[in-house]
Amino acid sequence: MKVQAYLAFNGNCQQALNFYGELFNADLKNKITYEDKKVDVPQDYRKKLQHAELKGKKVHIMGYDATPDTPLHHGSNIHMSVDLNDVDDAENVFKNLAKQGTTHHDFREREWGYFGRCTDKFGINWMVNCNC
Repeated sequence: MKVQAYLAFNGNCQQALNFYGELFNADLKNKITYEDKKVDVPQDYRKKLQHAELKGKKVHIMGYDATPDTPLHHGSNIHMSVDLNDVDDAENVFKNLAKQGTTHHDFREREWGYFGRCTDKFGINWMVNCNC
């Protein structure tokens, strides 16, 4: 069994996955746009991503741009979690995710290791952990 995240965006999926790809050293794969699809979307939305996957070493995130008639609300019921083994790497990942976003818990040492929680500039919630 495999469980993984599938993230929905409001037209900025390409930018978000590019950002995460740089941060996590992963590549964008299986890009499918709305072009030539029998989906009722505006013409200027046709180049948006209907499906894409970000794949790298121990990273696999799927995402898409929800159609304009699909309401999306930034929710607090799901967080992406990143576990690292090096505190400097973990702090760097956290700082990049939190930049232009919102920090909810500063990245610092906790009773179980290092931890920080933020919402990134794309509205995705993240927890960064380091048990080092």
